[in-house]
Amino acid sequence: MKLTDEQRDLLAMHLVTGVGPRLTAALLDRFGSASAVLRASVAELTEVPYLGPKVAESLTRALANPDVAAECKLIEQHGVTLCALGQSEYPATLATIDDAPHLLFVKGQLDPVGDKRIAIVGSRACTTYGKRAAERIAESLARAGWTIVSGLARGIDACAHRGALNAKGQTLAVLAGGLSKIYPPEHADLAVEVAASGALISESCMRMEPMATLFPARNRIISGLSRAVVVIEAAERSGALITARLAAEQGREVFALPGPVDQAASAGSLQLLRKGVRLVRSADDILEDLEGLPTLTEPAAPPSEPPVMLDELERKIWDALSERRLVDELTAQLALPITELTRTLMTLELRKVVRRLPGNWYERY
Repeated sequence: MKLTDEQRDLLAMHLVTGVGPRLTAALLDRFGSASAVLRASVAELTEVPYLGPKVAESLTRALANPDVAAECKLIEQHGVTLCALGQSEYPATLATIDDAPHLLFVKGQLDPVGDKRIAIVGSRACTTYGKRAAERIAESLARAGWTIVSGLARGIDACAHRGALNAKGQTLAVLAGGLSKIYPPEHADLAVEVAASGALISESCMRMEPMATLFPARNRIISGLSRAVVVIEAAERSGALITARLAAEQGREVFALPGPVDQAASAGSLQLLRKGVRLVRSADDILEDLEGLPTLTEPAAPPSEPPVMLDELERKIWDALSERRLVDELTAQLALPITELTRTLMTLELRKVVRRLPGNWYERY
C-alpha cells in the first residue's frame, strides 16, 4: 500500500518501543502532527508531560532511526493496510474510547461506521458446554446481521469465529501480536477465513511477538469495537473478565452465560452475574436487550417523560435518574431504605422504565 506522509511518520512513531497510545496522544496534542513530533528537539520534547530530559533525549535518538522501510515491506507482503485514528476508515465506535489506538494494522475489510458488532469472549480451557454455546450464539447473531468480534484464541474465541463463519457472516479477530505471524499457529487457517469474511486487526507492529503484557491492551480494542460483550465461560482469573471490566468502563453492555456452580470454568461468569451484568441464555436474549438502545456514536438523550404512569415513589426515582446514578447515590438522595429502593427499581426495570447497568448503575430506559 502507498502511505501518506503523515501515515508514514505515525508508523515511525509506532515502531519506537514505549510510545504507546497515551504518549502518542500527548505528543500529537503538543506538536499537532506525527511529522512535527519527529522534528522536535530534546528541549521541545521536555515540554510534554512526564518527559524529563533523559527520557526526551532517548526518545529523540529512537525516533531518528525506526526501520520504516522494512515494516512497509512486511505490510505489503502480508496484504495489510494501515488505518489511522481520525481517518474516515477508522471504526467510529473504537474512536470513542479514551485510549483508542492511533494506528491499526488491518488485513481484510472493516466497516468503519458499523454499530452492529458484538464481542464473544471466554476461556481458552473451556468445556464442551461453553464451546457449543459460543458457536450457537455467534451463529445466531451473525444470521441476525451482527458482526462477531473476538481474539482468535484457543477455546471460546475460536468457536465464536467459527459460528459466524458457519452463518456466512462477518467476523473480526483482534490479535495481540503482529499480523506477520498468526498466534496461535494452529489457527492460521481460521485466520485466513476470518480475513476473507471480515478482518484481522492489531495495533502491534508486524513483527511483534504476542507477549503476555499485550493481551489486556488487546482486550480494550475487542470491547471498544463492540456494542456489547458476551462472556461465555471465564475462570476466576480469566482474561475475559478484563474484557468485561473494560467494556463496562467504555459504556458497553455486558452479558454473561450462566454455568454449573461447581465448575471452575464458570466461576468468573457467575461472579459477573452476581455483580449485575445481564444474564444470557441465547442470542434472542441479547437481541431483545439491545433493541432500541442508542448507538455508541450517536447516543440518544434520556427521555424527559416516563413511558408509563408512575406512582409517587416511582416518579421520585425517575426524577432522580435525570442522569445515570449508582444505587448508593439514589439511596442517599431519596433517603429510602435500600430494600424499598431496590424492590421499586426492579419493578421499574421489568416495566422497561429504567435499566440496570454493570456496577449497580441505573439510568432511564
